[in-house]
Amino acid sequence: MEKLSQKELDWLLQPNDSFRMGIESGPEVQRRSASPKRSPTKIFLLLLSGVLGLIFPFFLLIRTSVYLIRTEQWNGWVALVAGSVVTILFLWFLFVIIFRRAKHKKIVYKIGIGSLSMMVFGFCMYGLMYLSGVNAKTENVRQVYRSLHPVLRVAVATTTLADKDLIITDIKRSPEDYRAMGLNPRQTSLHYPQKTGFVHAIDLRTIGHSEFRNKLLEISLKTMGFQTIRHVGTADHLHVALPLN
Repeated sequence: MEKLSQKELDWLLQPNDSFRMGIESGPEVQRRSASPKRSPTKIFLLLLSGVLGLIFPFFLLIRTSVYLIRTEQWNGWVALVAGSVVTILFLWFLFVIIFRRAKHKKIVYKIGIGSLSMMVFGFCMYGLMYLSGVNAKTENVRQVYRSLHPVLRVAVATTTLADKDLIITDIKRSPEDYRAMGLNPRQTSLHYPQKTGFVHAIDLRTIGHSEFRNKLLEISLKTMGFQTIRHVGTADHLHVALPLN
């Protein structure tokens, strides 16, 4: 058997850096350096933050518009534009925070403000012009959708972001409609076209949904500034209105 020299023995007893690095890069160190798994609670909170981050800006749009209409007595279209601008500024603030360290900030910010404006105004146009058949009880509801006040239309589009099963059961009515339901015609009903030229009320289906969901929907719409009344007379539904001053 070949004898080892003193130099070789010293090397074995005191490994050099490359040998030590080889050992320290083994499976045990890799397991230690691996990022820890997120707990289900953290994942849920991250998802919840994402959902709120997507929905809150549009909630802000509606709340601002309703405030300007009900408190400051602004025209509905002007109030909706003002609410959109407030929403764009809020999103712009978040955008600046996220991309504060980006290179070529002027170009990034220019692209950002354009994209945010297109997104917000595009969403408003979608809500103003279109109601999915999934969210309408009958074809007649879809046909009279554009007779609804513009802020209420965008509010419906905003609510469907969180509740895809939202169904509008009624929008525009006439005195004959109340008689057909066995009710006396209501002279002050906001389901009639108002002096603004628009209908100021909708009915939302609550039958077939949990009471928790129905209560959450009612609270959300009331927080946006709308008047909400739960009717259980002819059929259980949620009446949502934008009152006139």
